[in-house]
Amino acid sequence: MRGTIRTLRAVQWSMLGSIVLFAVVGELAGSGVSAVDPSLNYIFSTAAVAFVGVIFVVRRTLVRRSAEGLAAHPEDPLFLPHWKSGYLATYGLCEALALLGVAQRFLGFNLQQSMLYYIGGFALLFVFAPREPVSS
Repeated sequence: MRGTIRTLRAVQWSMLGSIVLFAVVGELAGSGVSAVDPSLNYIFSTAAVAFVGVIFVVRRTLVRRSAEGLAAHPEDPLFLPHWKSGYLATYGLCEALALLGVAQRFLGFNLQQSMLYYIGGFALLFVFAPREPVSS
């Protein structure tokens, strides 16, 4: 269990760093601010809400349910892979949220609009740090 938590923390911190790099790359390589179709903003917002919703569904179905089993049996070969894959899926979805900000910058949105996606992905990734399951 300890090795898995260490691995997940390493993945989490590397992904946090990559979101910072996304913001830098989006700012340096993104196209200048241009007139953008307002409906694109709604599309990106809808996608972001969908990502956040899926993050919470994954947390509830994979992480929480597996954590309950792991609290009783920390090295259970059935629950541990589900718990780990739940965290990895959560982290991937947080990265996808931040990538929406990069996509916006390349399409011509301004930094303030894209920053919401960077901050959202970063904050969710930071909040969902791996914790050792405890029995309640």
